[in-house]
Amino acid sequence: MGLRTPLYDWHKTHGGVMVEFGGWDMPVRYSTITDEHLAVRTGCGLFDISHMGRLSFSGNDALDLIQHVYTNNAATMKDMQVRYGLVCNERGGILDDVLVYRWPYGWSMVVNASNRVKIVDWLSHHRTKREAAFVDQTETTAMLAIQGPKALDLCAGLFPITLGDIHYYYALPTLYKGSPCVVSRTGYTGEDGIEVMLPAALATALADELIARGAKPCGLGARDTLRLEAAMPLYGHELGEDIDPLQAGIGWAVKLDKGDFIGRDAIVARKKDATRPVRVGLELEGRRAAREGASVFQNDKPVGRVTSGTLTPTLGKAIAMAYVEPGCSLAGTTLAVEVGKSQTPARVVPLPFYRRPAL
Repeated sequence: MGLRTPLYDWHKTHGGVMVEFGGWDMPVRYSTITDEHLAVRTGCGLFDISHMGRLSFSGNDALDLIQHVYTNNAATMKDMQVRYGLVCNERGGILDDVLVYRWPYGWSMVVNASNRVKIVDWLSHHRTKREAAFVDQTETTAMLAIQGPKALDLCAGLFPITLGDIHYYYALPTLYKGSPCVVSRTGYTGEDGIEVMLPAALATALADELIARGAKPCGLGARDTLRLEAAMPLYGHELGEDIDPLQAGIGWAVKLDKGDFIGRDAIVARKKDATRPVRVGLELEGRRAAREGASVFQNDKPVGRVTSGTLTPTLGKAIAMAYVEPGCSLAGTTLAVEVGKSQTPARVVPLPFYRRPAL
């Protein structure tokens, strides 16, 4: 049995099909993945993301500790800003992708569920003599994602703030039922929406209120197909300890000019290696999805492997992300992907596969 979020019983009551994910018992779906996926693209979906790790930092050297382990530049962040970045090992490989939050009174970090213990240990090891402390608040709080084009309107009045005033990748401390919480304009679906961090005891009340307002409960299955359409990398698939941020296509989250950080020199050195596989998007012929680990070919020669694949509900196409040899990475390149016991024609396409309409 895995860890359970504050909404575990709520999931069971609402028909959630539970699976183990990242050490937690989580709902993979309630109805069908396609229905939940399309609800987020056209309306509003509710996700329990309480399994994500939530760390709170304090102390005079908190920023110095974050800068030491973080590839992006937290020092240039404004109060209430949220910024994506990586935590890398000394070889430049990715230990996790994280969100850092800057507050007037300190810092927070959200990490992946499967990497929480690893990142806590990493931070503890590299804190050394710094005047910095952090608290793991994962099991005392909850986190819900409300995503979709109708998300902000559906949530209007839940909090004593105007949600539309929160800029993309910013957050505001506020209240829910008189208790402190945080609302951020962030998400992992390719749609607009918010994520809410609040006391564990209030998670069920908020979930009930959101469902009563018309949000559709969604599980990990739809979360995966949504992020794949938006070409958002997933740790353990597109990201890992043997993959550096540049070959993963997220070099924009690495600030080599900010000063030293763990993995910086290795990333610079790896950048010179023109043979490293790079992440690409693939569109396959037909309607059979490629699976993780499937081989990618050019003229019957193996040139890479699939990291994620699906038959996209929004576009009605078989798509995949893969790591391939650099010479095969240009958009329009014709390749083939192992699907079952045969090869299916595919071509390299620009990422993301799906981009939400402009507001």
